[in-house]
Amino acid sequence: FGTDAVLVCSFANVKNTSSVIDLGTGNGIIPLLLYGKFKPRLIMGIEIQKEAYELAVRNVKLNNLEDKISIINGDIKNIKEYLQCGSFDHVITNPPYLKSGTGIVSSEDYIAFARHEILCTLDDVLKAARYLLKSKGIFTMVHRPDRLNDILVQMKNNGIEPKVIRFVHANAKSQAILVLIQGLKDMNPSLVVEPPLIIHKPDGSYTEELNMLYGRES
Repeated sequence: FGTDAVLVCSFANVKNTSSVIDLGTGNGIIPLLLYGKFKPRLIMGIEIQKEAYELAVRNVKLNNLEDKISIINGDIKNIKEYLQCGSFDHVITNPPYLKSGTGIVSSEDYIAFARHEILCTLDDVLKAARYLLKSKGIFTMVHRPDRLNDILVQMKNNGIEPKVIRFVHANAKSQAILVLIQGLKDMNPSLVVEPPLIIHKPDGSYTEELNMLYGRES
């Protein structure tokens, strides 16, 4: 699994009393990581692609977590068909980063849908998040820095106030390659930008923080 999933799960800092759902769960890695790290009282994932959904269900079963994690095969654009409004404390997502029609689109549907906004857009994700979140509920996402303006505008348009941002850099001298962002539903404006997260030391090895996130020694 990718670094993105590890980073967004750690950044989410989910409470063990929370109900949490992963939008566009893919193979289910985020729910699995969330359970391993935080053990929230309820974890769900929703995935539109049948192949990915079946893989997520299989991964949950392989880890003997069927009673802890539930996966739905469905479209977040039709979220009202599956779940009740305001039923979650925390929504987390690692959505497609690229707008439809930009970048190189893979010939493999599974990869293309994961990378490009073909089956859902950023606005679709945020509309679903707003519907699912309780008042003052938490939204956590990992995305690309070049989409940050869109992200902030669309979060606010959907009633999710950006609260914390953290940029991720490959090394201390590189531009940000990812942005971690957290917002709260129906809250007043106030934004904190945390110190950057650096992945690699100058010698190319992982930083202490990244090793800690992966649960390994430096």
